Amino acid sequence: MIKLIATDMDGTLLNNNNEIHHDFIDVFEKLQEKDIIFAAASGRQYFNLLKRFENVKDKMMFIAENGTFVVYKGEEIFINSLDRNIAKELVNIGRNIENSNVILCGKNSAYIESTDEEFIKEVEKYYEKYEVVKDVNEIEDDILKVTICDFNGAQENSNKYYDDYREDLQVSISGKIWLDITNKGANKGVAIKVLQEKMGIDFNETMVFGDYLNDLEMMEVAYHSYAMENAHDDLKKVSRFIAKSNDENGVLEAIKLNIL
Repeated sequence: MIKLIATDMDGTLLNNNNEIHHDFIDVFEKLQEKDIIFAAASGRQYFNLLKRFENVKDKMMFIAENGTFVVYKGEEIFINSLDRNIAKELVNIGRNIENSNVILCGKNSAYIESTDEEFIKEVEKYYEKYEVVKDVNEIEDDILKVTICDFNGAQENSNKYYDDYREDLQVSISGKIWLDITNKGANKGVAIKVLQEKMGIDFNETMVFGDYLNDLEMMEVAYHSYAMENAHDDLKKVSRFIAKSNDENGVLEAIKLNIL
């Protein structure tokens, strides 16, 4: 029996118009009746996820900032923050990458230095709370993640600038223009494994959905691992099942077919 469902947001639960299907609330309520925990597992900021699930936020789990901050029913479960000095190094490198901007992702807010219109538009898609500051390295907050918004393409461009950090940190391509850097033991898969141990949930009782490379580790901690039809080929290789595309409501269709 499934006890935990965790789904990525962009390219997975959300369609290409950034919308959650109208069936969601009905499905969510049926999962609640079965005491199945539903989690949004995303690179998005916690406050952004809260807004997206305003009607059910006090009943569900949020695995935010690629697994570095987890909240369930309004209670903080755990936080995995970066060393401040390491974060400064990452920021300083990011400042010098062509056609890229840095986002310092804190527990209380995101922090940026650029007011470029195209960049701000991207920031506002994923960060409900953000501040424009003179120097992100001067902020006082728990640092969850350093993110690079790379308009030249994260996989081909900014990704290579952090090769020297891969042994000690988690460097994840989370979208075409997004590169996320967290602690080595910080990703969606690790977060779910911690939750499984805390809540007595088995590998076989876990269902996950994803579409991109920051979902790779999540596929490894659940028997019921689904890559979306629109997923990156590398994710499809490690998933056990394929769900319909995000534009075909693949997540909810798979849940309805296999659980409800």
